[in-house]
Amino acid sequence: MSTTAKLVLEDGTVFTGRSFGARGEVDGEVCFNTSMTGYQEILTDPSYRGQIVTMTYPHIGNYGTNQLDRESLRPHLAGFVVREYSQHHSNFRAEQPLDQYLKEWNIVAIEGIDTRALVRRIRTQGAMKGVLSTENLDDGRLRDEARSSPGLVGRDLVREVVPDEIRTWREPLLAWGPAPRHAGRVSSSASSGDGTAPHIVAMDYGMKWNIARHLVDAGCRVTVAPGTSTADQIRALEPDGVFLSNGPGDPEPVDYATCAIRDLLGEVPIFGICLGHQVLARACGARTFKMKFGHRGANQPVRDLDTGRIEITAQNHGFAVDEATLPEDLEVTHRSLNDGTIEGIRHRRHPAFSVQYHPEASAGPHDSRYLFGRFRDMVRPGERR
Repeated sequence: MSTTAKLVLEDGTVFTGRSFGARGEVDGEVCFNTSMTGYQEILTDPSYRGQIVTMTYPHIGNYGTNQLDRESLRPHLAGFVVREYSQHHSNFRAEQPLDQYLKEWNIVAIEGIDTRALVRRIRTQGAMKGVLSTENLDDGRLRDEARSSPGLVGRDLVREVVPDEIRTWREPLLAWGPAPRHAGRVSSSASSGDGTAPHIVAMDYGMKWNIARHLVDAGCRVTVAPGTSTADQIRALEPDGVFLSNGPGDPEPVDYATCAIRDLLGEVPIFGICLGHQVLARACGARTFKMKFGHRGANQPVRDLDTGRIEITAQNHGFAVDEATLPEDLEVTHRSLNDGTIEGIRHRRHPAFSVQYHPEASAGPHDSRYLFGRFRDMVRPGERR
């Protein structure tokens, strides 16, 4: 027998459906993702911390879940919304049905609502806070709770997902096939591997595992450091280059990261993705702003301004760099073809660049994976700047 669930937005809009995950009540900013596949990568992407994610593709769950498709150890989003949950999955890689996976990790989820109506409302009105509940289903109470929930603006969510210790990553990109049990396993050591390879310190603000895999595949030694590390702590690891990862929420309160990167700028090459892109921009003096409803999906078109080439990209962000505040030291390299916002920057004097989108994909297109090779070519082991 199905359990009734409700999603109530802060403007009082009510969506009633069926629970297919854990029972409970959660709040968060309600957003939508336009990907047709990749729901497990979305569930386990730490960048979705504090958000209730709506999938626009109508059938979710039809290929189950497995260990290989994770992007971190566990799901991080607040809640999950779909039009129709597929109770029967068919995939030789599947190890567990989606509903069981959600219940195991205590993720509240709802199906059977009009997701097109929900997405149209967000696109028209802008991002809104909401409450997803299988418990007390009083519409007025849930609306009031949504209005009083903290949301994303001004909230430091990085500290909720950042790792506790420095660790070495050795796992390269994995061949498609049955999920190996070691997926995502890392060493607790802070130094090992081929001493001739460039040493990259990856600042983990909520990093997807496939980023580290791409860096290894590009021929780098990778040390993953907490995103709260200071510039001196990063220097002590003797990096040949510093990578700035994706992560959740508003970049403005993550001032510790901005200060650390500002101190390192010009000393070593720097490459940033998503939140890392915003941190680099803010470290150079630019500001960021909250977007109306953000970019989330595996089908976002971006133009490379140097080549004119169009890349189809995976994206997940609700904040962007304010072009009007760019200092002269920064130039725009990539631009969104949907709304013209900045999708890439580089420093004119120092070896530093970043993109707002996700070249590591997982899930998503691979048009932009060349950026990892570009970063690899930028760094040389033992040549401190």
